[in-house]
Amino acid sequence: MILDRPIAIAGAGSIGCFVGGMLAAGGHRVALLARPRVIEEIESNGLRLTSFDGSERQIASNQLTLSEHPSILADAGAVLVTVKSADTADIADIIARHAPADAVIVSLQNGIGNVAVLRQRLPGRRVLAGMVPFNVGSRGDGRFHRATSGDIVIEQDDTDLARRLSVPGLKVRATSDIAGVQWGKLLVNLNNALNALGDLPLRQQLAQRSWRRLFADQLAEGLEAVRAEGVRPVSSTPVPAGWTPHLLRLPDTLFATLLGGTMKIDAEARSSMWEDLQRGRRTEIDYLQGVIIAIADRRGLQVPLSRRVVALIKNAEAAAKGSPGLTPEQIRA
Repeated sequence: MILDRPIAIAGAGSIGCFVGGMLAAGGHRVALLARPRVIEEIESNGLRLTSFDGSERQIASNQLTLSEHPSILADAGAVLVTVKSADTADIADIIARHAPADAVIVSLQNGIGNVAVLRQRLPGRRVLAGMVPFNVGSRGDGRFHRATSGDIVIEQDDTDLARRLSVPGLKVRATSDIAGVQWGKLLVNLNNALNALGDLPLRQQLAQRSWRRLFADQLAEGLEAVRAEGVRPVSSTPVPAGWTPHLLRLPDTLFATLLGGTMKIDAEARSSMWEDLQRGRRTEIDYLQGVIIAIADRRGLQVPLSRRVVALIKNAEAAAKGSPGLTPEQIRA
């Protein structure tokens, strides 16, 4: 059985360390392919996992296999891919050279094109798509904090992999419509850039109607583009994707009441794109708003807000000074 062998995390950043750590805490053997900085943090402090719900787990470094060398994949039964979208082709080539041919590959990445890249570069291998709905932030000293709620969803397969990957505190669900789920997550992730530009915690941002209206307008552009492609997005919350822009435009008090029943958000949670800007890293804007723009170009649609947001993120990347701290009005300008 593949899960009798180690589960390897290919590209253990914030999401990878959290998921890998939870799997280790649940009794699986886990190998983290990570950068030297991350390895040093974990070797010095262990892996500390905290969550918005107050739970905490401490995993000793000797409970994990840690390496920056891809030979760590050599006996993996499953490889969970958590690199950024721009690095998918490179990690696929590494998997091809180092992971066993029968290892199942699961993409737990943002965006909707990564599985196609993995399958193209890993012919004959079992590659499954997945979606991680929650946000994880790196707090330093080996601590990774889950700041929002939700269950991981992966493509249904005949080995019941989702159930076998589920551990206490980390539920994995199977779906027969992973494409719809991924498109639904892409639409939600359009707020990543707005949060990065605004330099506000997510909960504080969503509490302000001016920000929610901006997000609603961004979602409206995204929904038009996705529907033009013939896709029916599946919402990652109980609220249908088509209703979300209307929900976002509600008055503050009513919105807060409805949001509290659909999603839990830590008071200090921010988007991964905000963290990328703060750390001077390349963002995934081309795989989020960039996808909407590409569809618009093919379909003759107008998506001025998406184009504006991409330009602002690119400017912030080039400036390398972190979030520019813009207002909704400045983003719209």
